[in-house]
Amino acid sequence: MKPFLILQLRPEQEASDSEYAAILAKAGLFEQNAHRIQLNKEDLPSGLRLDDYSGVIVGGGPGCVSDAPEQKTKIEAKIEAAILNLMPDITARDFPFLGCCYGIGVLGHHLGKVVNKENYSEPVGTADCSLTSEGKVDPVLAGLPHSFEAFVGHKEAMQHLPEGCTHLVSAPSCPYQMVRYGQNVYATQFHPEADAGEFEVRIGIYKHKGYFPPEEASTLVDMCRAANVYAPEKILRNFVERYKQSA
Repeated sequence: MKPFLILQLRPEQEASDSEYAAILAKAGLFEQNAHRIQLNKEDLPSGLRLDDYSGVIVGGGPGCVSDAPEQKTKIEAKIEAAILNLMPDITARDFPFLGCCYGIGVLGHHLGKVVNKENYSEPVGTADCSLTSEGKVDPVLAGLPHSFEAFVGHKEAMQHLPEGCTHLVSAPSCPYQMVRYGQNVYATQFHPEADAGEFEVRIGIYKHKGYFPPEEASTLVDMCRAANVYAPEKILRNFVERYKQSA
């Protein structure tokens, strides 16, 4: 099987390792089926060829594509540039892609700079998601209930649907929870890889990053433990099953 390219954007090693383990587990992948690149530590290989992979999975991160250049750290700017440099080839070829949280920002920015902080930011918690009519027939959403909870936490969001995109999942708090560009390029605002344990780890790591008042961390951990989040992980498994290719 050709590996899946997994691109990670989290500068915090504990958060990156936890996210990577969650992606593998929820997607049904083993390390030999994945090529992990931590973009805060290494550059994309100069000879990287999409044809060597079954698909690309992009994790989340603390950066915001809509921030002004002077607001971004050097690491955030480096990571963003690396991902954005891949997007023209991915969208032109309609190459299998699944961007999680930060991924919808990258896709929306690439397609028309439609991501900003005007509306639809969501505090750390759960979103009440619903499949749209198009989402109900999309193969990557096969087997999901028509309504489900998903973990979220983001400062910026897609403000309107870019040309060429199909709206797959909505929520009252943020309408564009999942979209598809063409037939094979997907992005979610929520975190399909995150269960309660994974989100609890992130709450501890990011409690001083401006997502929530630090003193609310213990309350948010209790929320995670009580949440009924089980459906989104199937998106990762469906994506891998649909696009895995023989080497």
